[in-house]
Amino acid sequence: MDERTRAEVERAEAAIVEHYPRLVRLTYLVLPPSMGRHRRVLTAHRLVQRALPRTRLRRPDGGLPAQRGPAAESGYDEVRLRALRPALAHEGGPGRGVAVMPLVWGLRLFPRAGGADELALDQALSVVPAPVRAALGLWHLEGLDEDAARSVLSRAGVEDPDAAQRAAAQLDRETGAGAATLLNSAEFDPCTVQTRPTDLLRRRQRVRAAAALVAVLAVGAVAAGVLRGDGERVGPPETTAEQALDPGRLLRTPNEQWTDTSRVDFTAWPARGRQAGDQELLARALRVWAAPPADARITAAAGASTRPPDHPPQLLYAGLIDNVLVVVLHDGERLVRYAEPEDATPTLHFARVDGADLTTAAALVIGRGNGWMRYLLAPWISDIATRDLLAPAAPVHGLHVAPDGVTDRIPTPPEGAAGCGRWPVAQFRTSTRIGASGQIPPFLVADLDDLVPVHLTYLPPPSGGAQSVGPGEATGAPALESWARTACSLGSLRGAGVRSVNNWAFAGQRLPEGGGSATWVCTRADTWRGPGSVTLRFLPPAARPADPGQLAGRAANTAACSRFGSPVVGGVHWQAKSGKWYLLAAGSQGVGGLDATGGVRATGDGNTLAAPAGRDAPAEVVGRLAGGGSVHALRP
Repeated sequence: MDERTRAEVERAEAAIVEHYPRLVRLTYLVLPPSMGRHRRVLTAHRLVQRALPRTRLRRPDGGLPAQRGPAAESGYDEVRLRALRPALAHEGGPGRGVAVMPLVWGLRLFPRAGGADELALDQALSVVPAPVRAALGLWHLEGLDEDAARSVLSRAGVEDPDAAQRAAAQLDRETGAGAATLLNSAEFDPCTVQTRPTDLLRRRQRVRAAAALVAVLAVGAVAAGVLRGDGERVGPPETTAEQALDPGRLLRTPNEQWTDTSRVDFTAWPARGRQAGDQELLARALRVWAAPPADARITAAAGASTRPPDHPPQLLYAGLIDNVLVVVLHDGERLVRYAEPEDATPTLHFARVDGADLTTAAALVIGRGNGWMRYLLAPWISDIATRDLLAPAAPVHGLHVAPDGVTDRIPTPPEGAAGCGRWPVAQFRTSTRIGASGQIPPFLVADLDDLVPVHLTYLPPPSGGAQSVGPGEATGAPALESWARTACSLGSLRGAGVRSVNNWAFAGQRLPEGGGSATWVCTRADTWRGPGSVTLRFLPPAARPADPGQLAGRAANTAACSRFGSPVVGGVHWQAKSGKWYLLAAGSQGVGGLDATGGVRATGDGNTLAAPAGRDAPAEVVGRLAGGGSVHALRP
């Protein structure tokens, strides 16, 4: 049994008391982010409090002193290990034992919000396993070196501590602001928390909970009573959750505020629509959001929370769209679209939009039907046109916009067996009142079945040895030609909560036997929640503008082709007009040489390689980085 003498337990208790905030912070970091911040806070405190070992009342040997052996570990090392083990065990499900958490009635607890760097790190931590988070915590919170951290991870039950530390080191390198500083910030401190009430409407539906709530409110009314200037006592103010359900408290941005603000996103949208003053409709939308009826249809983009509002949201739109009453609300982190069809159940659609900007907050889908949709445009969009991505040379077609910002119907791309014969996208132009440095170029957005369209961008190949600073708009001829050949791959991203998709032409290559020039393209999709996925394509000369070329590789949850992990290598087998097969490979800027092993053995300097090879000859391609190190080719 895991028991200790009274002296050992007292030492462990002293360690918990002295280092309690430190232990809770480490445990909070290791627990799965999918639990939600409230449950993680409570669970972290519970695990640390349960780390105190039991007392052994008497020695099992009848009272004889134990033989002297290796020195016992310190009380702190022991309680840290006892808290770390169950925290790691929560990955994929609840840890062992009964999940009895500290009792917090009617409140939700969560650490204070940090800035953009803390949010980016939290999103990155949410997609790595618990051992990786534990390794980072042992380095940056506990100050352990790699050997000491490896020992702790091994004793805590991690099967491959070395792999966990390698992944943690990679994540550490990708954190430009420094993980050590960020992990010690308030964003990751479960001992300094904010409180918000839970969903009061649902609690009142439970008789026993309601009785307790009445008692609490009765006591609170006496304790929180205040005196007016005339001496009259009044009760406590409304809670934040109650205020969130009051349509009269909805936030409304003035119509022209977007022209005089440095924050051009959904917060700058004014309230529009003929029903923007319909208090009954707005109240119904808020009630359904807070406590959806059993028959309500709820759709949430990947990574979007469906929790009730905890403060009065902002009203963006309320009106009638194709015989459906629609209300759109924004709570600073999410968009919520409430739809109320005639004689049908209401629907809710949630989308995550934290960190939106001028392009990603340019429009939202206000209505959708069979093969069509409508946008509600941001007030800074002065012109909208549509075009077919698969026809790069075709002209754009202007689209009518109603005074309230709602567009005419726009065709949606075909799905399933209908193939990919067309891919309609919208081209936006901003008002001249946006951007003091000059007119912002037009940009493209695509509908991928989410509430917010996806911003399409393009990064051209390096010119004169220098790579572009970052992705640009996909409206020029080279960008449209690139997107014509990769547009159909967008279908795999439907409903995935994608924020933007970039086509990066990372390399050009002269083909053997006078076959012309080919382009290597990495298509990277970034999501609102942080992780991204990439697809590599080899695009040789083609007779059709929309020829998709050849798939060269793909990867999910990767930093490849981004500013955190730009080096990339791809390889394909290609047949010349003579019928002869070749292994072709290319790397992005920074790749100084390529080596092929396996069924094909070849090496060369520079960032491209062409070697004779059998059609199905297996090959492993590795790029040598000019600054040292290597990068393996992505696999299809």
